[in-house]
Amino acid sequence: MARSTTLAVWRSNGGDQTRTTTAGSMLMTVPFYIANVAATANVVVSSTYPNSAVILPANAVVTDITVTAVGTGKVDLGFTPLSNIGPGQTTTSGTAVPAGLLSAASTATRAVFSTGGANTGTSLGNVANATNVVVITSAANGVASGTASGFISFFVSDNGQQQN
Repeated sequence: MARSTTLAVWRSNGGDQTRTTTAGSMLMTVPFYIANVAATANVVVSSTYPNSAVILPANAVVTDITVTAVGTGKVDLGFTPLSNIGPGQTTTSGTAVPAGLLSAASTATRAVFSTGGANTGTSLGNVANATNVVVITSAANGVASGTASGFISFFVSDNGQQQN
């Protein structure tokens, strides 16, 4: 299967050739894997890539978190802003938001956590950080064990205007 990656914010007006309709941001998903739900750590993309942290762009709005493979216990899912990223830079961590996305969410069953639902953090459905990328983090909330994985659904918020 061919792959394509872009640095652009994906937008579409749904095929309107007149450019009359307002262009909307595309919803994206990224896989996540928590190797040990009992530990506090950065969340990674998969067990195959244990050194590839899940990092979302500035202005990312996480709308849903889907847990597909389960551990036991409860977990907090949050994020930490990063600045000075890139080759030759000394990355700086901002103020962590440890339960910003999920708070005491069960990893014992497959579930979808959506904005305003049970065990969701106050940042779910809001811009995580308007100026910096964020690394996704996890921490046990009580007794927990095993692994957990799933998908994080998000879009990148912008001013709602299309390019001419």
